[in-house]
Amino acid sequence: MKYGWFVILAAVCMLLPFSAFGQQKEMKGKEEVGKFTLTSPAEVGSTKLAAGDYKAEWNGTGNDVQVNIVRNKQVVATAQGQVTEKQQGNVQNTVTVNSSTNKLEEIDFAKQKVALKLE
Repeated sequence: MKYGWFVILAAVCMLLPFSAFGQQKEMKGKEEVGKFTLTSPAEVGSTKLAAGDYKAEWNGTGNDVQVNIVRNKQVVATAQGQVTEKQQGNVQNTVTVNSSTNKLEEIDFAKQKVALKLE
């Protein structure tokens, strides 16, 4: 039992560098992703989206990002968007759809401090 803690400590020390490299790779050049659910049909650009689960994927921050809306691993709509920083993250995802045009306008992601506004 005397060597048990040593073996565990040695194993953890060996794995730490690999996890650090993995995190750098994840953050470097990778698209941002946020999941959301439409409870009723909505439009993104000229594309009509059915109710269901989707992912929004985008690169970068600021006023001019390209947003891909993905369902079942396929891009189903593309739009220009704006990433805005928030003071705190939402408890749950919030989707804003314009009631008169039925256009998806904004997605606030749970536990993330960003909101995605679509044009």
